[in-house]
Amino acid sequence: MAQRLSDVDDKVGFLIGGAQKSGTSALHKYLEMHPEIGVGDTKELGFFSNEQFYGTGESIYDRYEGRYKYDPNFKIYGESTPIYLYWKSSCKRIRNYNKNMKLIFILRNPSDRAFSQWNMEFDKSLDPEYNGFALETLPFDKAIKHESYRAKYALPYQHRVYSYIDRGYYSKQIERYQQYFPDDQLMFIKYEEFNTNQGKVLRDVFNFLGVDPNFSYPERVIENKRKKHASITPKDKRYLIDLFRDDIEKVESLLGWDCSDWLF
Repeated sequence: MAQRLSDVDDKVGFLIGGAQKSGTSALHKYLEMHPEIGVGDTKELGFFSNEQFYGTGESIYDRYEGRYKYDPNFKIYGESTPIYLYWKSSCKRIRNYNKNMKLIFILRNPSDRAFSQWNMEFDKSLDPEYNGFALETLPFDKAIKHESYRAKYALPYQHRVYSYIDRGYYSKQIERYQQYFPDDQLMFIKYEEFNTNQGKVLRDVFNFLGVDPNFSYPERVIENKRKKHASITPKDKRYLIDLFRDDIEKVESLLGWDCSDWLF
């Protein structure tokens, strides 16, 4: 039988999270190719955001670590679940599991991200594979206008689908992690830079994780590309920018970024 992390007293050492529809799948794919990095048996394990698991009150870390195959050549193990950034209870759970966890988060223009998430959810409603489990049937303008009303049915938790706007308020999500982890364990990536300069960003990520930064990866990875069912209208774009403007300024202050490109 293959050894698991729980058999060798090792821990998962990094997590990828971030704004949904921001390139986490592509980054995960690159890290999965690295010979010194071990990943779980599926991309989104969702362990630290799983309320059902944590509601049992039992020790479940061995269940989580059992999703990884031990290899003495791996220097670090990790996984990618975008919602870890947004899901409020994830942060403390991650800290309780491994106070030395390294966290990588990708942030995307919140207006573009909101539309991309809606497009993904709307696309599911047209896909027979989801067999009636897809939740989004409204056009984008109505979906964002009615978000707060629709989301209340998930209380006391956040809504995993009707959160197009709420997921884009990044500053409070950043601050939550800064309360639990030191800055040298947090890495924030701007999606637009990752999209245009993947080579530099990947080297920075490899250095952050303590693995060979000169790993020669294959050609550009494109993951989870879906059919586009509409285009965001100028009116909806202006509406979202006005909502996000103050929060974007806070993100710039927290991370030292220039996010002026998110304002048009």
